Amino acid sequence: MTQAPITIRRCSVKDAAALTRIMASPAVQRNLMQLPFTSEEQWTQRLSEANAPGKADLHLLAERGGEVVGSAGLHPAVQIRRRHVAMLGISVAEEHHGTGVGHALMQALCDYADDWGQLLRIELTVFSDNARAIALYRRFGFEHEGLLRGYALRDGVYADCAAMARLHPRPPTFAQ
Repeated sequence: MTQAPITIRRCSVKDAAALTRIMASPAVQRNLMQLPFTSEEQWTQRLSEANAPGKADLHLLAERGGEVVGSAGLHPAVQIRRRHVAMLGISVAEEHHGTGVGHALMQALCDYADDWGQLLRIELTVFSDNARAIALYRRFGFEHEGLLRGYALRDGVYADCAAMARLHPRPPTFAQ
């Protein structure tokens, strides 16, 4: 059976309930750097702030058949000397792991970063045992930059994370 195509769009406040559902899944939650038990109200506030005029954050959603099945974002660094950098975060609903959702979100973020976002560098941290995510990041040119020992508490244990980054594959030039 063929699955419905994946549609990527910008996230809005009305998506708070869908994000709350995705992030509440234990299989998704354990691989995020966020605390469990976020509420719809918290997501509403986060999305309101991220979409406020003047904010440079890009928060995208993946939909399949009208259902929200994943989200991803680029969150620019605020320090003036690091304005060419953004942090990447991504989550895919558990029942859609391995179905191309993560690939579609990564493609959209990288295209935006390379062609519109004025980003030279995209950074992320990933739990070092999350082989599926690391393989996805590598397919998009992310390279391992270091191991962060005991970086984040997960399931009551301090876990290691990999620091990964991707540099723009074709940095912009001046058209003459």
